[in-house]
Amino acid sequence: MTEFLNGFFDGITTPIGMVVVGLFMVGGGLILGMGLVKLCFIPMSLAFVARERRRAKNNKQLVFESRPRVSIVVPGYNEEVVISNCVESILRSNYEDFEVILVDDGSTDGTARIMDEWAAKDHRVSSISQPNSGKGAALNRGFAASDGEVVLFVDADGVFGEETINEMLKGFNHPSIGAVCGDDRPVNLNTVQTRLLTVISHLGTGVVRRALALIGCLPIVSGNSGAFLRSALNVAGNLDERIIGEDLELTWRIHKAGYQVNFAPRALVYAESPSTLRGLWKQRVRWARGLLQTIKIHKSMHGNPRFGAFGFFLVFNTFNMVAMPVIQLLVLLSIPVMFLLGSNPIGDGVWAFLAWLGILVSIALAIYAIALNRAAADLRHLWTIPLWPIYSVLIGLTMLSALFKEITNKPANWNKLDRSGVVSVGR
Repeated sequence: MTEFLNGFFDGITTPIGMVVVGLFMVGGGLILGMGLVKLCFIPMSLAFVARERRRAKNNKQLVFESRPRVSIVVPGYNEEVVISNCVESILRSNYEDFEVILVDDGSTDGTARIMDEWAAKDHRVSSISQPNSGKGAALNRGFAASDGEVVLFVDADGVFGEETINEMLKGFNHPSIGAVCGDDRPVNLNTVQTRLLTVISHLGTGVVRRALALIGCLPIVSGNSGAFLRSALNVAGNLDERIIGEDLELTWRIHKAGYQVNFAPRALVYAESPSTLRGLWKQRVRWARGLLQTIKIHKSMHGNPRFGAFGFFLVFNTFNMVAMPVIQLLVLLSIPVMFLLGSNPIGDGVWAFLAWLGILVSIALAIYAIALNRAAADLRHLWTIPLWPIYSVLIGLTMLSALFKEITNKPANWNKLDRSGVVSVGR
């Protein structure tokens, strides 16, 4: 072991060189350690499956006395390309008692007109228009106009399956549950980038959400596929209109109010993923800024035993989501510097073995996640996995950008994706 460690310092004689090598070793050790910790998500996700099957077998639908009325709130800003697909898919739902509330947030295209047309042709649909005020304000306006016992928040590009509402309600299978997150998947599989994002999304939903829901630490109810008890929202309060991570911040307040958050893996909502690097960059920077803003608002929850396992999880989550991407970038930057200084950090030894092992593990995890989600058709996208390291670098850079923007108080806007209207899945 001593020889292995000393090998990195061969040829390194300057203080800067010693610092770079030390950074590589410590950072690499942290990356490896976090990777091993995340492998625990595999048995945890399986335990989640076993728990939900047990609850279903015992017919533990304890939250509702009867089938609840469901309100589906759809905010939109310049969504004329996709809004009709969204509304049509919701109206085909195999559920009896629901309403759809469309909220136009000051669009400059034909979104408001299309929303009004849908409200005129179907009694289950209503439309509201307001001056451009942001997504949080649009969601709050829709919630105020709703009357359902359960409220679903859905983006205007969301495409429901016929059983999405039914499956979402199955997630309320314990009295402590105040919110349920569905499974949002890419709908536009027409580019290499969106196919890679499809594979990655299965890991986030198929494995991570199941694992974290098991221990009561699911940190986000996705803005595109989230259901809340009206009673829980009344306790937690309205969405925060000042920030751009309103779905994340609301979820933390749901936890703070004493509710649990569950995952409904069969509640599928398909939505557009960024099909260009520019779109992906803008989206991920927005997500990262939303996380940073939420951490700032709820910093007192971190490590606080008052909030049970979730309070301690937030410490891990902040390190994993904020610090680790930056550490990965620093480790990558140290590699060419070490080469220039005469040290080979990637030889034929342990690190080379771990690099190849990482690729094989990534493929195995992707296959496992796809199988867990019963999405065998997406196995055809596995060839995009070699692009995953590039994606990881991009995510690290977006976090750096978000940190800079937050530190310098740059304006934060809704900044939604440009829609293509492409639907690559059956409806």
